Amino acid sequence: MKKIIISAVAQNGVIGKSSGEIPWHSREEFQHFKNTTSGFPVIMGRKTFDTLGKPLKNRLNIVLTRNKKLILAFTEIVILDSLHSAYKYCESKDYEKIFVIGGTDIYKQAMNTADELLISYMKFNAEGDVFFPEIDLKIWEVKRIDGRNEFDIYTYVRKI
Repeated sequence: MKKIIISAVAQNGVIGKSSGEIPWHSREEFQHFKNTTSGFPVIMGRKTFDTLGKPLKNRLNIVLTRNKKLILAFTEIVILDSLHSAYKYCESKDYEKIFVIGGTDIYKQAMNTADELLISYMKFNAEGDVFFPEIDLKIWEVKRIDGRNEFDIYTYVRKI
């Protein structure tokens, strides 16, 4: 099972605001995210899920939280307590690939186990206080760059 981190990142590393908003609106990037992740599980932290407000369609939504009493009013999500348990759950269902979609804490954890990074680098700086973790180029190498109007998609693969 391929574990892929997917994120949109401004030139200054911003991925959002602590209030939960994304400091830009890009229909083109949203469409890329939707097309790429549709049909596959998406793993996210509870705060990220809260910003979405509802499950993403055509995907198994896995929400990670330490709150063992959390109940969400949706049947199409799975609530788990760790990234490891999310991986195990997806492996048991024989998924070909899964996507880790945030936030920062979940990205930091997943950097140790992901096989690939799919990063949309927006062509501008953004105001915000939530950042994507640093990508260590001793561990990751750029496999492909796909240019778009508002962003460039970098596909990184693990070297080691």
